[in-house]
Amino acid sequence: MKKLLIYIITVGLIINIFISNTSSFLIEDEKENILNSVDFDPLVDINIIIEIIAIRALDKIDLLSQPDFFVKVFINDKDFKSPTWRDTSNIYDCWTVSTDVPDENEIVKITIELWDWNILKNKICDISSETNNDNDGYSIDIFYNIKTGIWSGDDYNIGDSSGYGRGCGSGDGSIYNDENDCEIWFNIYQNDFDNDGLPYWIETSVYGTDPTVNNIGEDLDQDGVPIEWEHRWGFNPLVWEDHQNFDPDGDSLNNSEEFITSNFGSDPYRKDIFLERDYMVYENNSAQVEIFKKLKEIIKNPYHRRNIIFHLDIGEVDGGDIIPYDNQTSFDEMLELYQNYFTYNGTQNWKRGIYHYVLILDYCRPGGFGFSGDISPHWGYNPGTNCFALSKDLIQRKSELFKKSEESIFAHLFMHEMGHNFGIRFGNPLGCDLRSTSNPFRPSFWLFRNYKSVMNYRYTYFILDYSDGSHGKRDFDDWENIDLTWFEYVNSDPINL
Repeated sequence: MKKLLIYIITVGLIINIFISNTSSFLIEDEKENILNSVDFDPLVDINIIIEIIAIRALDKIDLLSQPDFFVKVFINDKDFKSPTWRDTSNIYDCWTVSTDVPDENEIVKITIELWDWNILKNKICDISSETNNDNDGYSIDIFYNIKTGIWSGDDYNIGDSSGYGRGCGSGDGSIYNDENDCEIWFNIYQNDFDNDGLPYWIETSVYGTDPTVNNIGEDLDQDGVPIEWEHRWGFNPLVWEDHQNFDPDGDSLNNSEEFITSNFGSDPYRKDIFLERDYMVYENNSAQVEIFKKLKEIIKNPYHRRNIIFHLDIGEVDGGDIIPYDNQTSFDEMLELYQNYFTYNGTQNWKRGIYHYVLILDYCRPGGFGFSGDISPHWGYNPGTNCFALSKDLIQRKSELFKKSEESIFAHLFMHEMGHNFGIRFGNPLGCDLRSTSNPFRPSFWLFRNYKSVMNYRYTYFILDYSDGSHGKRDFDDWENIDLTWFEYVNSDPINL
């Protein structure tokens, strides 16, 4: 009995020592975990915010109606669903979702999907540049970095041809195939104490700025663009860079100009085109405004399918001026209007290398043509051509002749004249602006039938596109040959080509 008692006491002591040691190990492990954990922003509880800025259909999504879009977002596998926008192909300022994320995890995984609601079965739309394969290649997978506030994955900030914060379904080459291609514009960010968009870690560990002081607008390296723009696009805000002469995407807008237009949606790594429209009131003004709103959506698609973003300013930034009515405007008067309403007599010369310019007039002859506002010879399509004029008289006549809406006729003529602003001009290629190509009784109508471009008078009001050179003999690849620098001011005397 005594031996049994001694045995029980001994076993109890051993168990007690084991439990004590195990607890000690557990406590030490917990201490180690606490010491090794990192709160990437001790000033706030980190939330991820996703803004869906715009959704646009690039294909005909529903055959009998407009699409009924809705968005699904997955943040660290937690799913969110937007409202459904009924019967519309273009939506702006759409939806915002916000959720708390662990402050100690560097990467947040995000997936964005775009859907079209249908009674029987919802249809996923293509917003990815990946090739479609069964149910793959439609959505966007993103990895957001809490330390830097920059994301990567299917969408990224340096060199993404579709643009940072933009997904485009036609990026997989399906420009002329109906694959439910759409574009979606979005922004992703996290909250921060001083609301300057610079995360705590990047401020304290890289830039040496104060995370409690808003740094928006500061130009630490004195290179002409502020810290928030340089950070977003992967430049070093602490090192001077020659933004005046740096144009990474080759769209003829240098980085300083890309910064100027950043509130208008420009991207230094994706091509952007800007056009300002001023107009003459010759009828009900509200009706004209509605026409130009519709035109704005129509003109975008052929460019956006190729990741060239067309920004038409009809009053959102500096455009949309109403010019004095004149029942017949001469060419000299157009040059005067250019000075008074585009450059404002030199006070807004900064626009010269950024915007193209169009005047919508009551009557002029020819009814539509390109010109330069400040480079002689002004008339024609010589280097430096940055403007065009269109006559309401021409728009109405063509609208009645072809039984098309005025906004459709405007869109075709806008694209045609912008082609001249890009250096595609009469005789170069041969089928461009050749009047006889519109007459089926003339040989040129048939000779240049393969040049399927808005620049060919045979197709000007029927094809809203430039040709890609794939249609056979005597076709021309407009898209490959457009020159986005053609409209720039040239110092030497140009030759009227």
